[in-house]
Amino acid sequence: MDFRALRAGDVAAIALVPLCFSTNVVIGRFVAADVGPWTLAFLRWSAAFLILLPFAAAELRRSAGELMAQWRHIAILGFLGMFICGGCVYLAVHHTTASNATLIYTASNVMVLLLEWIVRGRRIGLREVIGSALAFAGVAVVALGSEGGRFSVNPGDALIALAAVAWAIYSVLLKRPELAAIPGSALFCAIMLGGIALLFPMFVWEFSTGPALPQNAAAWLAVLAVALIPSVAAYSGYQYGVRRFGPTTMAMSSYLWPPYGLLLAIIFLGETLRLYHLVGLALILPGVVLATWRLPSGAAKSLPAD
Repeated sequence: MDFRALRAGDVAAIALVPLCFSTNVVIGRFVAADVGPWTLAFLRWSAAFLILLPFAAAELRRSAGELMAQWRHIAILGFLGMFICGGCVYLAVHHTTASNATLIYTASNVMVLLLEWIVRGRRIGLREVIGSALAFAGVAVVALGSEGGRFSVNPGDALIALAAVAWAIYSVLLKRPELAAIPGSALFCAIMLGGIALLFPMFVWEFSTGPALPQNAAAWLAVLAVALIPSVAAYSGYQYGVRRFGPTTMAMSSYLWPPYGLLLAIIFLGETLRLYHLVGLALILPGVVLATWRLPSGAAKSLPAD
Protein backbone atom coordinates (compact mmCIF):
# COMPACT_ATOMS: atom_id res chain seq x y z
CA MET A 1 0.00 0.00 0.00
CA ASP A 2 1.31 3.46 -0.93
CA PHE A 3 0.84 5.54 2.24
CA ARG A 4 1.46 8.73 0.26
CA ALA A 5 -1.81 8.15 -1.59
CA LEU A 6 -3.91 7.85 1.57
CA ARG A 7 -6.91 10.15 1.80
CA ALA A 8 -8.39 11.54 5.01
CA GLY A 9 -10.99 8.75 5.00
CA ASP A 10 -8.24 6.15 4.74
CA VAL A 11 -6.39 7.54 7.74
CA ALA A 12 -9.67 7.64 9.68
CA ALA A 13 -10.39 4.01 8.80
CA ILE A 14 -6.98 2.86 10.01
CA ALA A 15 -6.82 5.04 13.13
CA LEU A 16 -10.44 5.48 14.20
CA VAL A 17 -12.06 2.11 13.46
CA PRO A 18 -10.12 0.29 16.20
CA LEU A 19 -10.85 3.24 18.50
CA CYS A 20 -14.57 2.82 17.79
CA PHE A 21 -14.44 -0.92 18.51
CA SER A 22 -12.53 -0.34 21.76
CA THR A 23 -15.30 1.91 23.13
CA ASN A 24 -17.66 -1.04 23.58
CA VAL A 25 -16.41 -2.38 26.92
CA VAL A 26 -15.68 1.14 28.18
CA ILE A 27 -19.27 2.27 27.58
CA GLY A 28 -20.58 -1.02 28.96
CA ARG A 29 -18.59 -0.50 32.14
CA PHE A 30 -19.68 3.15 32.35
CA VAL A 31 -23.40 2.27 32.44
CA ALA A 32 -23.08 -1.02 34.35
CA ALA A 33 -24.97 0.43 37.33
CA ASP A 34 -27.69 2.08 35.23
CA VAL A 35 -28.63 -0.48 32.53
CA GLY A 36 -29.09 -4.24 32.76
CA PRO A 37 -26.45 -6.11 30.69
CA TRP A 38 -28.97 -8.05 28.60
CA THR A 39 -31.09 -4.95 28.17
CA LEU A 40 -28.05 -2.99 26.95
CA ALA A 41 -27.20 -5.71 24.44
CA PHE A 42 -30.80 -5.93 23.23
CA LEU A 43 -31.16 -2.16 22.87
CA ARG A 44 -27.75 -1.82 21.22
CA TRP A 45 -28.38 -4.31 18.46
CA SER A 46 -32.04 -3.34 17.99
CA ALA A 47 -31.02 0.28 17.46
CA ALA A 48 -28.13 -0.68 15.18
CA PHE A 49 -30.45 -2.91 13.12
CA LEU A 50 -33.01 -0.11 12.68
CA ILE A 51 -30.28 2.33 11.67
CA LEU A 52 -28.77 0.00 9.05
CA LEU A 53 -32.02 -1.51 7.76
CA PRO A 54 -32.86 1.28 5.23
CA PHE A 55 -29.41 0.88 3.66
CA ALA A 56 -29.58 -2.93 3.51
CA ALA A 57 -33.27 -3.43 2.64
CA ALA A 58 -32.72 -3.90 -1.09
CA GLU A 59 -29.94 -6.47 -0.58
CA LEU A 60 -32.04 -8.25 2.06
CA ARG A 61 -34.87 -8.66 -0.46
CA ARG A 62 -32.52 -9.90 -3.18
CA SER A 63 -30.78 -12.32 -0.82
CA ALA A 64 -33.88 -13.59 1.00
CA GLY A 65 -33.61 -17.10 -0.47
CA GLU A 66 -29.94 -17.51 0.41
CA LEU A 67 -30.52 -16.13 3.90
CA MET A 68 -33.40 -18.52 4.58
CA ALA A 69 -31.30 -21.45 3.36
CA GLN A 70 -28.58 -20.51 5.87
CA TRP A 71 -30.85 -19.67 8.80
CA ARG A 72 -29.21 -22.20 11.13
CA HIS A 73 -25.74 -20.76 10.58
CA ILE A 74 -27.12 -17.23 10.91
CA ALA A 75 -28.78 -18.13 14.22
CA ILE A 76 -25.49 -19.58 15.51
CA LEU A 77 -23.65 -16.42 14.45
CA GLY A 78 -26.28 -14.28 16.18
CA PHE A 79 -25.83 -16.33 19.34
CA LEU A 80 -22.05 -16.03 19.25
CA GLY A 81 -21.76 -12.44 18.05
CA MET A 82 -24.66 -10.69 19.77
CA PHE A 83 -25.71 -12.93 22.67
CA ILE A 84 -22.32 -14.08 23.99
CA CYS A 85 -20.26 -11.15 22.70
CA GLY A 86 -23.05 -8.76 23.68
CA GLY A 87 -24.92 -9.66 26.83
CA CYS A 88 -22.12 -11.75 28.35
CA VAL A 89 -19.57 -9.00 27.77
CA TYR A 90 -21.80 -6.41 29.46
CA LEU A 91 -22.41 -8.85 32.30
CA ALA A 92 -18.66 -9.38 32.59
CA VAL A 93 -17.87 -5.69 33.06
CA HIS A 94 -20.06 -5.72 36.18
CA HIS A 95 -17.30 -7.87 37.71
CA THR A 96 -14.08 -6.75 36.03
CA THR A 97 -12.50 -3.56 34.74
CA ALA A 98 -12.61 -2.28 31.18
CA SER A 99 -8.80 -2.45 31.18
CA ASN A 100 -8.84 -6.18 31.95
CA ALA A 101 -11.62 -6.81 29.45
CA THR A 102 -9.77 -5.00 26.66
CA LEU A 103 -6.55 -6.94 27.14
CA ILE A 104 -8.18 -10.36 27.51
CA TYR A 105 -10.52 -9.81 24.55
CA THR A 106 -7.58 -8.98 22.28
CA ALA A 107 -6.50 -12.63 22.49
CA SER A 108 -9.46 -13.55 20.26
CA ASN A 109 -7.27 -12.82 17.22
CA VAL A 110 -4.89 -15.58 18.30
CA MET A 111 -7.81 -17.92 19.01
CA VAL A 112 -8.96 -17.49 15.39
CA LEU A 113 -5.56 -18.74 14.24
CA LEU A 114 -5.72 -21.77 16.57
CA LEU A 115 -9.28 -22.64 15.52
CA GLU A 116 -8.32 -22.52 11.86
CA TRP A 117 -5.48 -24.91 12.67
CA ILE A 118 -7.85 -27.27 14.51
CA VAL A 119 -10.83 -27.06 12.14
CA ARG A 120 -9.25 -26.38 8.75
CA GLY A 121 -5.79 -27.80 9.15
CA ARG A 122 -4.08 -24.47 8.62
CA ARG A 123 -0.31 -24.80 8.98
CA ILE A 124 1.20 -22.99 11.98
CA GLY A 125 4.89 -22.16 12.14
CA LEU A 126 7.22 -21.51 15.06
CA ARG A 127 6.51 -17.76 14.93
CA GLU A 128 2.76 -18.33 15.38
CA VAL A 129 3.37 -20.80 18.22
CA ILE A 130 5.60 -18.33 20.07
CA GLY A 131 3.12 -15.52 19.48
CA SER A 132 0.21 -17.57 20.76
CA ALA A 133 2.14 -18.58 23.87
CA LEU A 134 3.06 -14.95 24.60
CA ALA A 135 -0.54 -13.78 24.14
CA PHE A 136 -2.00 -16.42 26.45
CA ALA A 137 0.74 -15.77 29.00
CA GLY A 138 -0.28 -12.12 28.94
CA VAL A 139 -3.93 -13.05 29.51
CA ALA A 140 -2.87 -15.18 32.49
CA VAL A 141 -0.86 -12.26 33.93
CA VAL A 142 -3.89 -9.95 33.65
CA ALA A 143 -6.27 -12.49 35.18
CA LEU A 144 -3.93 -13.35 38.07
CA GLY A 145 -3.02 -9.72 38.60
CA SER A 146 -6.64 -8.71 39.04
CA GLU A 147 -6.93 -11.37 41.77
CA GLY A 148 -3.80 -10.25 43.59
CA GLY A 149 -1.75 -13.11 42.21
CA ARG A 150 -4.01 -15.79 43.69
CA PHE A 151 -4.81 -18.81 41.54
CA SER A 152 -8.50 -17.98 41.28
CA VAL A 153 -10.59 -16.69 38.41
CA ASN A 154 -12.50 -13.44 38.49
CA PRO A 155 -15.96 -14.23 37.03
CA GLY A 156 -15.80 -11.12 34.85
CA ASP A 157 -12.43 -12.12 33.38
CA ALA A 158 -13.76 -15.65 32.78
CA LEU A 159 -16.79 -14.29 30.90
CA ILE A 160 -14.56 -12.06 28.77
CA ALA A 161 -12.40 -15.08 27.95
CA LEU A 162 -15.56 -16.98 26.98
CA ALA A 163 -16.57 -14.06 24.73
CA ALA A 164 -13.12 -14.07 23.11
CA VAL A 165 -13.53 -17.77 22.29
CA ALA A 166 -17.05 -17.12 20.97
CA TRP A 167 -15.79 -14.34 18.72
CA ALA A 168 -13.05 -16.56 17.35
CA ILE A 169 -15.64 -19.25 16.49
CA TYR A 170 -17.87 -16.55 14.97
CA SER A 171 -14.97 -15.35 12.79
CA VAL A 172 -14.19 -18.85 11.53
CA LEU A 173 -17.84 -19.70 10.80
CA LEU A 174 -18.32 -16.41 8.97
CA LYS A 175 -15.85 -17.58 6.31
CA ARG A 176 -18.04 -20.47 5.17
CA PRO A 177 -18.41 -20.26 1.36
CA GLU A 178 -22.22 -20.32 1.62
CA LEU A 179 -22.17 -17.20 3.79
CA ALA A 180 -19.33 -15.46 1.93
CA ALA A 181 -21.52 -15.41 -1.20
CA ILE A 182 -24.19 -13.27 0.53
CA PRO A 183 -23.76 -9.46 0.36
CA GLY A 184 -22.16 -8.17 3.55
CA SER A 185 -24.83 -5.69 4.62
CA ALA A 186 -27.65 -8.22 4.13
CA LEU A 187 -25.79 -10.91 6.05
CA PHE A 188 -24.89 -8.54 8.89
CA CYS A 189 -28.50 -7.39 9.25
CA ALA A 190 -29.71 -11.01 9.26
CA ILE A 191 -27.17 -11.94 11.94
CA MET A 192 -28.22 -8.92 14.01
CA LEU A 193 -31.87 -9.94 13.69
CA GLY A 194 -31.03 -13.46 14.86
CA GLY A 195 -29.11 -12.04 17.80
CA ILE A 196 -31.98 -9.70 18.72
CA ALA A 197 -34.43 -12.61 18.72
CA LEU A 198 -32.14 -14.57 21.07
CA LEU A 199 -31.58 -11.58 23.35
CA PHE A 200 -35.29 -10.73 23.62
CA PRO A 201 -36.17 -13.43 26.23
CA MET A 202 -33.24 -12.29 28.40
CA PHE A 203 -34.39 -8.70 28.06
CA VAL A 204 -37.93 -9.67 29.14
CA TRP A 205 -36.58 -11.68 32.09
CA GLU A 206 -34.29 -8.86 33.19
CA PHE A 207 -37.08 -6.30 32.85
CA SER A 208 -39.45 -8.47 34.91
CA THR A 209 -36.98 -9.04 37.74
CA GLY A 210 -35.97 -5.44 38.46
CA PRO A 211 -34.88 -2.12 36.98
CA ALA A 212 -33.22 -2.87 33.66
CA LEU A 213 -33.93 0.05 31.34
CA PRO A 214 -31.60 3.08 31.42
CA GLN A 215 -32.21 5.02 34.62
CA ASN A 216 -31.22 8.51 33.44
CA ALA A 217 -30.50 10.62 30.37
CA ALA A 218 -26.78 9.84 30.45
CA ALA A 219 -27.55 6.11 30.35
CA TRP A 220 -29.87 6.55 27.36
CA LEU A 221 -27.13 8.53 25.59
CA ALA A 222 -24.72 5.69 26.36
CA VAL A 223 -27.12 3.20 24.75
CA LEU A 224 -27.28 5.39 21.64
CA ALA A 225 -23.50 5.71 21.67
CA VAL A 226 -22.94 1.95 21.89
CA ALA A 227 -25.34 1.45 18.96
CA LEU A 228 -23.63 4.10 16.83
CA ILE A 229 -19.91 3.94 17.69
CA PRO A 230 -18.80 0.30 18.20
CA SER A 231 -21.67 -1.00 16.04
CA VAL A 232 -22.64 1.14 13.03
CA ALA A 233 -19.55 3.38 12.76
CA ALA A 234 -16.99 0.67 13.52
CA TYR A 235 -18.45 -1.94 11.17
CA SER A 236 -19.09 0.56 8.37
CA GLY A 237 -15.59 1.98 8.71
CA TYR A 238 -14.10 -1.50 8.71
CA GLN A 239 -15.95 -2.41 5.52
CA TYR A 240 -14.78 0.87 3.91
CA GLY A 241 -11.20 0.02 4.85
CA VAL A 242 -11.45 -3.49 3.43
CA ARG A 243 -12.79 -2.14 0.12
CA ARG A 244 -10.19 0.63 0.00
CA PHE A 245 -6.97 -1.25 0.73
CA GLY A 246 -7.80 -4.84 1.66
CA PRO A 247 -8.61 -6.92 4.74
CA THR A 248 -5.02 -7.57 5.79
CA THR A 249 -4.26 -3.90 6.44
CA MET A 250 -7.47 -3.51 8.44
CA ALA A 251 -6.65 -6.64 10.42
CA MET A 252 -3.31 -5.07 11.33
CA SER A 253 -5.15 -2.00 12.66
CA SER A 254 -6.57 -4.21 15.44
CA TYR A 255 -3.18 -3.91 17.16
CA LEU A 256 -4.34 -0.46 18.28
CA TRP A 257 -7.22 -1.87 20.38
CA PRO A 258 -5.27 -2.53 23.61
CA PRO A 259 -3.63 0.92 23.92
CA TYR A 260 -6.87 2.62 22.87
CA GLY A 261 -8.94 0.60 25.35
CA LEU A 262 -6.54 1.21 28.24
CA LEU A 263 -6.38 4.94 27.48
CA LEU A 264 -10.18 5.27 27.31
CA ALA A 265 -10.60 3.35 30.57
CA ILE A 266 -8.12 5.62 32.34
CA ILE A 267 -9.58 8.87 30.96
CA PHE A 268 -13.31 8.20 31.14
CA LEU A 269 -13.60 5.62 33.92
CA GLY A 270 -10.76 6.72 36.16
CA GLU A 271 -9.27 3.23 36.16
CA THR A 272 -5.72 2.83 37.40
CA LEU A 273 -3.05 1.43 35.13
CA ARG A 274 -1.47 -1.38 37.15
CA LEU A 275 1.87 -3.07 36.67
CA TYR A 276 0.13 -6.29 35.62
CA HIS A 277 -1.68 -4.34 32.86
CA LEU A 278 1.67 -3.16 31.49
CA VAL A 279 3.18 -6.65 31.72
CA GLY A 280 0.08 -8.16 30.12
CA LEU A 281 0.18 -5.57 27.32
CA ALA A 282 3.90 -6.23 26.80
CA LEU A 283 3.11 -9.93 26.29
CA ILE A 284 -0.27 -9.83 24.52
CA LEU A 285 0.43 -7.16 21.91
CA PRO A 286 3.67 -8.62 20.48
CA GLY A 287 2.16 -12.08 20.85
CA VAL A 288 -0.84 -11.16 18.72
CA VAL A 289 1.42 -9.44 16.17
CA LEU A 290 3.69 -12.49 15.92
CA ALA A 291 0.77 -14.91 15.66
CA THR A 292 -1.27 -13.00 13.07
CA TRP A 293 1.25 -11.04 10.98
CA ARG A 294 0.99 -11.62 7.23
CA LEU A 295 -2.41 -13.24 7.45
CA PRO A 296 -3.55 -14.74 4.15
CA SER A 297 -6.34 -12.65 2.65
CA GLY A 298 -8.92 -15.35 3.36
CA ALA A 299 -8.00 -15.40 7.03
CA ALA A 300 -8.45 -11.71 7.72
CA LYS A 301 -11.90 -11.02 6.33
CA SER A 302 -13.79 -11.39 9.55
CA LEU A 303 -14.76 -8.32 11.49
CA PRO A 304 -12.71 -7.61 14.57
CA ALA A 305 -13.85 -8.30 18.04
CA ASP A 306 -16.19 -5.62 19.50
